[in-house]
Amino acid sequence: MFRTSAAVFAVCVGASAPLAAQDAERLFEALRLDDVVEVMRGEGIVAGEALEADLFPGRGGPLWDRVVRDIYDRSEMIEVVHDRFGKAIPEASVAPLIGFFESETGQRLVELEIAARRAMIDEAVEDAAAESARDATAARRDLIRDFIEANDLIEQNVTGALNSNLAFYRGLLDGEAPIGGLSQDQVIADVYASEPQVREDTVDWLEGYLTLAYAPVDDMALQQYLDLSRSDVGQDLNTAIFAAFDELYDDISYDLGRAAARFMSGQDL
Repeated sequence: MFRTSAAVFAVCVGASAPLAAQDAERLFEALRLDDVVEVMRGEGIVAGEALEADLFPGRGGPLWDRVVRDIYDRSEMIEVVHDRFGKAIPEASVAPLIGFFESETGQRLVELEIAARRAMIDEAVEDAAAESARDATAARRDLIRDFIEANDLIEQNVTGALNSNLAFYRGLLDGEAPIGGLSQDQVIADVYASEPQVREDTVDWLEGYLTLAYAPVDDMALQQYLDLSRSDVGQDLNTAIFAAFDELYDDISYDLGRAAARFMSGQDL
């Protein structure tokens, strides 16, 4: 699970809330998607530092840091994810998913996923995780790769990364950044020319991340998770999670591009 608004539940107050809304809320909490958003925010703040170093070194400082933190507003992000997840998850799939993710095994898996993703914000941890993935037993490598395939994680994440990169460049163009007069067609071509490298990086990151996350889990528990992922309800969950996060990534990337354009061109801020 990689990549929710109070508005969708705003009319459902207290004990009068429809059961479907209450159950979707339980699932949201069991998956700890608010904590996933918090980790995503941490990743974004670190990425913002890299953007400054690449695009306008030494000209961002505390002001750029504040802009990035405002774009990655935790409350707004949780509201968006909450809303989109609640709308995307089929009602019939919620109960069996709650059964799994509120169980001891389900909660342990969620905790491990969040902890591993938080740890991998550190590049040294990411490198070590990639090395561990290469050194894992054949049985564990097969389970990890089957899990990646069952959840379509490579294609979903590659597509999401390319779309986010495109949104960032659209933000730069709309913000009139000094990027050598590149047209939108040229930007699109450049972004999609990066697909092979994005794919390679995605595979390495996913295998390292999942190897790190599930290292404390035995093969039986991981097989159980894989079986859930292959089921109809597991596929529904995967679709809903990507629906919840993908547009959010694109919106944030666009806003970062617009903001970076101002710093690159020296506009008044």
